[in-house]
Amino acid sequence: MSAEPAPARRAQGLGRIGVAWRGLGGEQRRAALAALGLFVSMFLPWYEKSYAPARASHPLHDNLSAFGAFSFVEAAVLLVAAGVLAMLFARGERRAFHLPGGDGTVILVAGGWAALLIVWRLFDKPGVGGNATIGLQWGIFFALLAAGVLAWTGARVRAAHRPEPPLRPRQPEPPPGAPVEVHIPEERPHLDETRVMPSREPPTEEAEAPTPERPTPARPDSSDQQHLPGMG
Repeated sequence: MSAEPAPARRAQGLGRIGVAWRGLGGEQRRAALAALGLFVSMFLPWYEKSYAPARASHPLHDNLSAFGAFSFVEAAVLLVAAGVLAMLFARGERRAFHLPGGDGTVILVAGGWAALLIVWRLFDKPGVGGNATIGLQWGIFFALLAAGVLAWTGARVRAAHRPEPPLRPRQPEPPPGAPVEVHIPEERPHLDETRVMPSREPPTEEAEAPTPERPTPARPDSSDQQHLPGMG
């Protein structure tokens, strides 16, 4: 039997996104919006490329998105946004899995890591080769804001303590009249701790009757020994 909830199995395409969205809490929805904003910001102008062609009288300027100067930093930011969205989508479908530190900690660390990478890129601009120079555009600041909001929403998710779906989903109750199958484990360690208590029944009459004492043989008196024949 599949562990996937029935509404998620019935929904297809964009319907699954709607079902997953309704399955999230308020803090999780804000985290999803922040991760989506971080992903969208990568299509905005992050850099401005200035170069002077040989026959041009003045330098030319081109805007570059994060994909236009794609490097390790931009790839890591993209991975953070996609990873958080994928995790929250799975949570909305009530999929059972556990992450180290919980969802809130993971989102908090992911947002902080993305913000640190973007701040680094503010001072260490990507190289494009040639005699061109690279400046900054407003899109990278929007990405920094989205990463900060993502880290903040991760802290909110962590503080909310929203319970995670159990690893073993609850089986549906059988219809009335259906046979119920009971599984008894082979190993029952609680039986090892069982101790047999001594019986506290009242003693029987036989146990109460005193044991008859054996008669002590009488010792012959010393006066009788004097009149025995053959003696004296």
